[in-house]
Amino acid sequence: MTKHLWFRKSAISDLLRLIVGCFLIVAVVLGMSPNMNLSANQTNDERRVPAEWEPQEAVWLQWPGRYERVFQPAFAQISAIISRYQKLNILFASSADEKQARKSLLDAEANPDHENIVWHHVPTDSAWMRDNGPVYLLENGELRIQNWEFNAWGGAFGSQIPFHRDNRVPAVLGQTLGLPVENIDIVHERGNLEFNGVDSVILNWSTIGDPLRNPGYTREQAEQDLKRHFGVSRVVMVEGIPPGDLTRGHIDGFARFIDVDTVVVSQCTVDSRCRPGDNAAGSIYDKAAETIAAAGFKVVRDPILGQVKYRDTVFDTNYLNWLVGNGFVITVGFGNARTDAAAKKRIQGYFPGRDVYVIEMLKSWYDGGGVHCHTNDQPAL
Repeated sequence: MTKHLWFRKSAISDLLRLIVGCFLIVAVVLGMSPNMNLSANQTNDERRVPAEWEPQEAVWLQWPGRYERVFQPAFAQISAIISRYQKLNILFASSADEKQARKSLLDAEANPDHENIVWHHVPTDSAWMRDNGPVYLLENGELRIQNWEFNAWGGAFGSQIPFHRDNRVPAVLGQTLGLPVENIDIVHERGNLEFNGVDSVILNWSTIGDPLRNPGYTREQAEQDLKRHFGVSRVVMVEGIPPGDLTRGHIDGFARFIDVDTVVVSQCTVDSRCRPGDNAAGSIYDKAAETIAAAGFKVVRDPILGQVKYRDTVFDTNYLNWLVGNGFVITVGFGNARTDAAAKKRIQGYFPGRDVYVIEMLKSWYDGGGVHCHTNDQPAL
């Protein structure tokens, strides 16, 4: 190498270092990240669970099998509504189940071959995909699936209830969608998770701390695990099991985010079966509202304005088990025209600009849940 060539390369190298140094100085002054692919508030290990009201790629559900056929009319109505707005993925366990599902959609004047409906032959045990299905997580701008363990709600509905096929669903969806799957060795259901899409999750400690789900688990461990797995900085745990709730108090039955800073919480009234300060559901809801407000959120109380008897049980008309989608909200109905209409008006206020539907689902409610419990939303990238 000649002296002159070395000098030219050395000068060029010094010039490049000077340019890079100037760029970094400007970046610091302007508050820019040196990595131009990241926003100023992002880090390389950022992860979050999108809020339900954010844009969705699809909604998934598991069609009811032979032991849950009574749910089919409501499932058909739900499917007809969702498919008008966005993609709907339907899992069916057998050809007989697919045949029943298609007939139910036709009976509901819906098209089973609608371009937004995709059918998947995936063996399942039940029709409660909110709980055994995946949690979707965004990490560094990429979508991934979390697969939490599922044991049929700690066996609360009987030891004879099968769940092993349900427990495999998140892994199957990961293969179907080509998404990475993160296995979480903790028993928990997505129905007990409420996210604001930014920094917070609300859940019921009575569910995740259930010794039939996670023996020996502590609140401190749970808080650490949830922060690590979801990337949240605020974990808000309420506590208490409303009478008759075999899920042990899933949060999606009585406390729901409607925006980043606001949570709607059920409120018992003189017209409901539960009552304020009753040391049962009314007290649980009131205490939950206090806990959530103390965590820094605005709390709106949603009044329970009536009761409905179905078979051998009287239910409060509690409408919080709604599903939010692209341009719509669907909630459980109780066949009470007065309270259904009042609930629809309130939900329209919670989610302005979305169409609101109330579907009578007493058969599902009798068995433990509503439309949110039956569905599983997949966020869009």
